[in-house]
Amino acid sequence: MDNAMTDFHRIKRLPPYVFEQVNRIKAAARANGADIIDLGMGNPDLDAPKHVIAKLCETAGRPRTDRYSASKGIAGLRRAQAGYYQRRFGVSLNPDTQVVATLGSKEGFANMAQAITAPGDVVLVPNPSYPIHAFGFLMAGGVIRSVPAEPTPAMFPALERAMQHSIPKPVALVVCYPSNPTAYVAGLDFYKDLVAFAKKHELILLSDLAYAEVYFDGEPPPSVLQVPGAIDCTVEFTSLSKTYSMAGWRMGFAVGNERLLAALTRVKSYLDYGAFTPIQVAATAALNGPDDCIHEMRSIYRKRRDALVDSFGKAGWKIPAPAASMFAWVPIPEKFRELGSLEFSKLLLEKSDVAVAPGIGFGEHGDEYVRIALVENEQRIRQAARNVRRFFDGADKTLHNVVPITNPMAKVG
Repeated sequence: MDNAMTDFHRIKRLPPYVFEQVNRIKAAARANGADIIDLGMGNPDLDAPKHVIAKLCETAGRPRTDRYSASKGIAGLRRAQAGYYQRRFGVSLNPDTQVVATLGSKEGFANMAQAITAPGDVVLVPNPSYPIHAFGFLMAGGVIRSVPAEPTPAMFPALERAMQHSIPKPVALVVCYPSNPTAYVAGLDFYKDLVAFAKKHELILLSDLAYAEVYFDGEPPPSVLQVPGAIDCTVEFTSLSKTYSMAGWRMGFAVGNERLLAALTRVKSYLDYGAFTPIQVAATAALNGPDDCIHEMRSIYRKRRDALVDSFGKAGWKIPAPAASMFAWVPIPEKFRELGSLEFSKLLLEKSDVAVAPGIGFGEHGDEYVRIALVENEQRIRQAARNVRRFFDGADKTLHNVVPITNPMAKVG
């Protein structure tokens, strides 16, 4: 069956899902009784806010709520998202034409790719980046050209080279800050330069802002739509998954340029009837309700980040402290770097019962890194560090056939 499946045109354009290899090993280890500390998938373990759950329960079963809903989102939900953008970013949006509710930001992104991509269109995508940023366009028949992920002035010469050497001329540029997986954060000055670049080259700008509220240090991450004139060429995607720990509810938004959102709405109208109405009503309550739950979420992830940096550092693995997102983007210890991120992740799982996401899953430029998600409590994170320390301390004796050892007497540090 696997061989037959590769005959399909779109499937042939997709590589094997890297994370599935780690997931299979993880499942087998659990089946054998191992206590796996899973820091791999960015799946929030916190509860959705009580007032949001209460609104869902209150709405479910009411007359007419079991019917088809609105594909672009019920009016109250779109107004609530516009209200959030006004409060948080000072950006005014027309909820009727500049806001579309999506089944999570991932679905919105993939369907936007379907809406705007012709076969062979070139799209500029950061590498490393969240997989849908590239594969949404690949599935739509597009071609990906990789560009740097870090939001510094050095990105722009690379973007210029990409524009000059791409045939046909690229049609869109993707960005994601705070970034998954790298946790990079962009400032408003960078966004001003980015919008100017997009307008100069007549590019569509697609911004993934799913981690807007998960930040720890400094100013809150801005929206690119805060740049005057950005709405002329930009659509931005947000999500309730991380902000309100509602990942399984599948509720997100695309906001921005009317023409682009009209195209997304048209595609979605053929593919779905929107989320279950009580979910949309509950999502409205989340956006319009108190924000103590957001402050609490942020505080929990900050404490977990600090526990990760502290405990793994003591275990001999230095973790760069992320300023935002629920991830740390971590260089593989030098001793193991030659293995590459997939084999190192499998080895780490086997030897320490700790699961992480291999960086290669986010692009070839991520292969010297792993992504660690803050989805276990502080106690479990510190336990993971102890497990890793035992693995590192014994690596010289047990891994001589796997890892090249330059100094047999040295310990991993």
